[in-house]
Amino acid sequence: MMRDASITAVGRVLLAALFLISGLSKLGAAAATTTYIASAGLPLPTLVYIITLLVEIGGGLLLLVGFQARPVAVVLALFTVAAAVLFHHNFADQNQAIHFIKNFAIAGGLLQVAVSGAGRLSLDARRLRTA
Repeated sequence: MMRDASITAVGRVLLAALFLISGLSKLGAAAATTTYIASAGLPLPTLVYIITLLVEIGGGLLLLVGFQARPVAVVLALFTVAAAVLFHHNFADQNQAIHFIKNFAIAGGLLQVAVSGAGRLSLDARRLRTA
């Protein structure tokens, strides 16, 4: 039983790390990231950049500690699918095709969290135990 809880926590932490690392790297490269967003044809690239930081860093932190993990996982899954569709749609480029598929796989893992919850080693579980 504790082994399952540990495995669930490790999976959640690994997913969260992906978003935290990505968001923190964008934090240090605001101009380049905003230019990349604009090059994809998205309107209001500065606003999209800010939203991206909030989703990746904020969502990553919430997922990391397992707080409101189900709705956070849904938001991150939708964000990840949107990123695939908007930024990795050039299937003539094998690297982009791999990123597209990878994003959908990540979204699948996040949907597992959305359905199963954060697990026993999380703030969500702690909150339920004390309620």
